[in-house]
Formats: sequence, C-alpha cells, structure tokens
Amino acid sequence: MAISAERSVRPELRSAYARLEDKILERDQGGASDVLYDLIRSRVPLPELVGEIVRIHAPYTHVPYHQRLDDGVVRFVNNDHCLLSSRATLDLVPRMPPPLQYLPVAQTIWYLPTGLDPWNQLLGKMPGHYVRLYELKFDGKPPLPEVHWPDQQPLAIEGTWRERLNTWLTLVQRGEVIDAYRVFLGLWDEASSDPDKRTALLAQLVFAGLIDVQDRVFHNRSYTTGHKSYRARATVALARLVGWENAHSVLYAGVPDLAVGPRWYSTYEMGCLVVQNVLDNRDPELLDNDGALTPVESQALQDALLSGQEPGFIDVIVGLLRTGKGIRQIIDTIQLASAQLIMETGDPSAYSMPQHSYEYCNTVRWFFDSFAHPQRLKLLFVAASFVNRAAHNQRHAFGDHPVKVEPPKGSDALTAAQLLSRLDDALDGLRPFEAMDWTAAYLRGGFDRAPLVQTLAVGAAKAGNDPHNQELGSCLLDDYGHSTAADRDRLLLASAKHTAGHRKYGSHLDAWRRYADAFGLGRS
Repeated sequence: MAISAERSVRPELRSAYARLEDKILERDQGGASDVLYDLIRSRVPLPELVGEIVRIHAPYTHVPYHQRLDDGVVRFVNNDHCLLSSRATLDLVPRMPPPLQYLPVAQTIWYLPTGLDPWNQLLGKMPGHYVRLYELKFDGKPPLPEVHWPDQQPLAIEGTWRERLNTWLTLVQRGEVIDAYRVFLGLWDEASSDPDKRTALLAQLVFAGLIDVQDRVFHNRSYTTGHKSYRARATVALARLVGWENAHSVLYAGVPDLAVGPRWYSTYEMGCLVVQNVLDNRDPELLDNDGALTPVESQALQDALLSGQEPGFIDVIVGLLRTGKGIRQIIDTIQLASAQLIMETGDPSAYSMPQHSYEYCNTVRWFFDSFAHPQRLKLLFVAASFVNRAAHNQRHAFGDHPVKVEPPKGSDALTAAQLLSRLDDALDGLRPFEAMDWTAAYLRGGFDRAPLVQTLAVGAAKAGNDPHNQELGSCLLDDYGHSTAADRDRLLLASAKHTAGHRKYGSHLDAWRRYADAFGLGRS
C-alpha cells in the first residue's frame, strides 16, 4: 500500500520507509515503532526522517469540515496533531541529552497510527484517537483511511504579487478549499526563485491561521482554538527543515486545511476596528514601539485579562501602545497571564482552554519574531481576547482559582541534581502541583537554568499518547528562551504543571519505555 518515497531518500532506505508506511496504515503502533528504531540505528538524518513521516500521513489527516452535526448534536473534529507533533520534534530534539535525541520522533510515530482519518473515527468506522477520546467502539481489521482532499496541481492567476496574496486569502475566507490550495501551489512555484516572495507567502499563510479564532469559549465544544495557526506554523517550520525544494508533502499536509470550515473572523475584526477607530490606523507607527512595561503596567494588563471583562483589556493595551510600549513586550506579558491559567488548572480534563490560549500566544510571538506582516498589530487584541475568554471559562466551568507555589520543606538542603531528580519523578508520576513546587525549589536555589530546562523538556518528551499535549510543555520552554518579561520564570513553572497535569490517554509512558528498552537505556 506504500506510496513512493521522496526522490531525495537514499535507495537503500526506500524499503524501510515503505514498511513504516504499511505499519502506520495498518494502525500497528508497535510495528511502526520497531521500523523507526531500525531507521534511527541507520543514522538517518532528521530532515529526511521527518519529511517521510509527513509524506506518509499527509493524505489522511484532512477532514471535510471541522464540525459534525450528528442527530442534531454538534461535535468537533481536529486533525493536525500528527503535523504538530513533527514540529514539536524540531524544538525538543536540541533539548534532549544524546541518548534521547530521537525520543520526540518516537512519540510522533507512536501517535501516527491513531491520528489517521479522524472524520471516520467519529463515525466509528476507524480506530484511533477520537475512538478512545469519546469511548466509541470499533471492531475488526482497520480499513484504509479515506483521502478527503486529494492533492492538486498548481494554478497560476493574474495580478500583482500583493493582489494574488489577497486573492488566495479571499479563497480561504470563502472556504474554497481546492482552488485556494491550487493557487497557493502556483504562488509557491513562482516564489521558489525569489526568497522575498516566499517569505511574504509564508507570512500570509500563518496570518490566515492566526485570524481564524472562535468568538466564544464558555459552554462551547466546537471551536478552532487557534489550530489553523499552529498547523500553518508547522508547515513553515517543516518546509524549512526538509528544504523548500522538497516541501510539497508538507504543503499538502498543511495548506488545504486553512480553508476548511467552519471559520471565525469576528475576533480579528474586533482588532481591526480597535486599530481603526481608537488608534487611528497608526499601524506603521505603533509597530516601531519598543518600550518595556513597568511592573505596574504588566500587572494591570494581567489583572484585566484574568479578572476583567471586555473592553477592560482592550483599553489597557490601547493605553500601552499610546505610551510607546512594544508589541513584542505586550505579547510577552499576555503570555504570563496565559501561563498563570495553566498553573491554576485543577482537573486534568480542564486544560483545553488554558493550553490552547497559551499556544496561540506562543505562535503570535513567533510570528512577530519571524515576519514583518503589515497587520500583525491587530493580533495583540486577538491573543488578549483569547486569554480573557479562557480565564472566564476556567472560573465558571471549573472553579479554578489562584494557587500557592512554594518549595517543599527541606528542599533548600538538596543539591541541584537531587532537586531535578525529584522534579523528574513528579513529572512521570503525574503530580502537577508537586512538579511546580520542585521547579520553584530549583529556581530559589539559584542554580544554572539549563539543566532545569532540559529536565522539563525530557519530561515533556516522555509523556506521550497525544503529542499535541506534549507540544505545550515545549512551547513554554521556547518562550522562556525568548521572553522579555521580568517574570519569565513563571513559564517554567507552567511547563512543569502542564506536562504532569494535562489529560493523558492510556499509559502515558508506553512509547518512552519501548524506546528505552530498544536502545538499552535505564527507565522509570
């Protein structure tokens, strides 16, 4: 059943990739993992390995629509965790000690057989992640997953480059999936010899995802939660990894979904009107702001996000921009509020809104650092609104409240290595509040932060079965390395809390233990 491997793959490895594909399509997690271990022993380059993984799942991780109406009941279906896991691998691999370098890839392979064709999973016709999530029943041999959006050929259109970028965005907005994808491929071909055009095209791709965020949270189950932007970011990162000339499978996995419905733009429209009516369309001028927030200003914004209601946080952000505060510094402060929500989350099933609002803020920060898109100022208001709605949801749906984080008694007598060992045990043991306390103890000790960051990264990489959740711990570490906020240590506390606390499926250490056994590593 295997599709041909990319031409760039060494001939002697083509049969191994064909076996990997067969095992994934057979939904054989163990068999696929065994093939991966052989590829790792063959020292395959990470770009080649990730490129083949994406090629295998690209046709089977699309859905016709992100909602279903089953007997009048709305159900939501997402489909990008396979791609997001591969992107998380890029962040996690450099943080791994050498023996664990390929553990993040192993987690991706462990998940892939459960992530194919989620549309039919919801119908009970396919085994996988949604079957276990909703406790559906599936018996018998798994059928081949369905290809809901076939691959396409490029389509050239007329107009200036800017006009054609906007034509593509309009096709996305209208939900014309095939035409939007074909036009994107045509623009991609043209940009292949022009790095400036390629950068502008990629910026527009991510922008199309960032403006698509649901307009309510409380008592909702059907929403995008920013996933279009995560998928677009993964497309950019993975295309860069495999090489622009080898990126077609990555584009197929990532681009068509931007136009798949439903789509929500009302929150972004709010950002547009605030900039137009309150800030007098001063985007170019305000984008040059670079002022840092004072402690009082930072706390005021966080309070407005976590405890206030719209338009309170809008007024605070407008005031900050008018006094010269930078958009980068503001998004870093919004991240602190979002991280606080993760720290306060109690029930393992209650992490959805805190974690998604955080990943959205992480993606906005990355977008600010990566692209000079002319509309990026407006995304501050989208990110702030997302966090504010998440805070409202946590208070009213789960009763979450501020928590006290303090080092365990006697922890000041322990060495750095002993503290990290206890942190690792709390992460593996799913004791989230204890994991935060051990992280706080290490921070209080004033030790080198690099071993702490590595311990948190390894903890995230070990906790598998849904690597999108695994990705969140990595996002917090990513932002810790880039944040301008004075209180950025909160991101480390939230990383520990999320890795130990978020909802797990099955045995969360299965993939890690198989990996450790395969390579003769000690394991817990």
